[in-house]
This record gives sequence, structure tokens and C-alpha cells, in this order.
Amino acid sequence: MTTKQKGYSALAVTSIVWGTTWVAVKFGIQNMPALQLAAIRLFFAGLIFVLFYLIFKKFSLPPQKQLWQLFILSIFTFVFANGLSAWSLQYIPSGLGALIGALYPLCVVIIEYFFYKSKSLNMLTVIGIGLGIIGVGLVLYENTINVHEKGFFIGLALSIIATISWSFSTIMIAKQKVKINPYYGLGWQMIFGAILVFILSISTNNFIPFAKIPVFSWLMIAYLIIAGSVITFIAFIYSMKHLNPTIASLYAYMNPIVAIGIGTFLLNEKITIQLIIGAIITLLGVYLVNYSDKANRIKIEDLEH
Repeated sequence: MTTKQKGYSALAVTSIVWGTTWVAVKFGIQNMPALQLAAIRLFFAGLIFVLFYLIFKKFSLPPQKQLWQLFILSIFTFVFANGLSAWSLQYIPSGLGALIGALYPLCVVIIEYFFYKSKSLNMLTVIGIGLGIIGVGLVLYENTINVHEKGFFIGLALSIIATISWSFSTIMIAKQKVKINPYYGLGWQMIFGAILVFILSISTNNFIPFAKIPVFSWLMIAYLIIAGSVITFIAFIYSMKHLNPTIASLYAYMNPIVAIGIGTFLLNEKITIQLIIGAIITLLGVYLVNYSDKANRIKIEDLEH
């Protein structure tokens, strides 16, 4: 198998498995608090990465400056983004959570434009952002039947905050350029994130004794650790390194489709024509923003050369 073929295989794993994790979290938190599940998942996944590089690759501990950078990144990447997205699934369908999560490329462009003044919004970008908002609006309108359910708007708010946080994290990683092996650095971020999410779970009373966590929830946690965190992050970084960025970013469009499909069959989450249309419009908007952003980068690189 060639490097490019391996890259496509890694992309397939990222697209499918990350889509299933939304449903796995939904199953796991049926009998335990979401924040506690997220903390356990992050801690053991991070421990696997860190111990592998410390023991088998003979890496040394990162210097204090790098650890501080990784700690700050962990707040956005794993406390707010990962922890809050898991918490949101206590109140909203997994498909809706995945679709809101898919909006992060739009958020990146908007944040860079308003906060960093490093983006110019052309017509294609504006159309993409508009379509993304309209698409999510249709999906939210379809889900208004759930408004009477306790905490729907809380879950919605948590999901939106998680997506914005992931976007900030993406920008920070690009600008800081922490000089450390990406998998090793990821492990430290997960461990820091796990500690903070664990503290948050206790302080918000989202915690039960470990002995009371049912076997089925432990199985979901194991799946999330091995498949959702370790294998998929390895596949994600590999695909980003060895495929064209436009191709590698396709996972963002596949995740919500997988989550909505599996959630419909396994969780009996309602799927309608309006929801499907809303999802398609949303993903089309995300695609246009991505396409426009990459086209602008190519033009800038050509001018620089």
C-alpha cells in the first residue's frame, strides 16, 4: 500500500470513527455523567500517548514553557471543546451536536476576521457562512419539538461554546507552532484536559462513584479511548500530513452524516426531510468556506513567490 493509499485509509477511519463517537458518548452517558465520562476518556487516552513516547521512544519531559503552552491549549481543545460537547449530548441529539461541531471552519474564518484581522471575506466566503447559518437554522427549527425537554437550550449553548472553543484552539495551534511531536503533545494536552474536566465534573456535581458506573458505559469509554481518541487522532494527523488539505478536510463533512445515520438507527433519533435538507445546506456552506479559504491561501503563496 502506497503512502497516498494509507492517507485515504486514514481519512476513512477519521471520517467514520469520529462520526460514531457522538453516538458512543450518547450511549455512555445514559447511566453516568457526561463530564466524568469525558475526563476518564481523556486521561487514559493521554496516558497511552505519553507513556508510549516516554518508555518506547525515550522522549524526555517537555520543558516548562512547552508544558505551559500545552496546558493553555488543553483548556480550549479538551476542556471547553471536548468536555462541553460531551456534556451537551445530555440534552440534545447526537446528530445535532455533530452538525454544530461541523461549523468550526466557519467559526475559524469569522474569529480570524474579527479578532485577528488576518482574513478577508470574499463573496464565496460570505455565501458559505450564510448557508451554514441557514442550514443549522433549519435543523434547529426541526428540533423545536425538543424544546419542551429539560435542558435543550442548555445543550445547544454548550455545543456552540464547544465549537467556538475548538476554532480558537485551531487558530492558537497554527499561530503558536509548539515545537513538539504532535502525538506526544496531544497526550499531554489530554492529561491536562482530563484533570481540569474531572475538577469541573466534581464542582458541578456531575460525578458518581466509579463502582457505580455500569459495564456498558465502561465499554463505551473503552471504545472512545482506543478508537475515538488514540486510533482516530493518529489517523487524523497522518491524513493531514500525507493528503491534500482539501481532501483531508473531508472528514468534517462525513462526521455529522455518520452521526445522524447511526443515531437514527441505534438511538431512534428523529430524521426528517427538513433535517436532511438542513444538514446538506450546512455542509455545503462549510465546504464553500473551506474552498474559498484554501483558494485565497494559494493565491497569497503564488504572490509571495
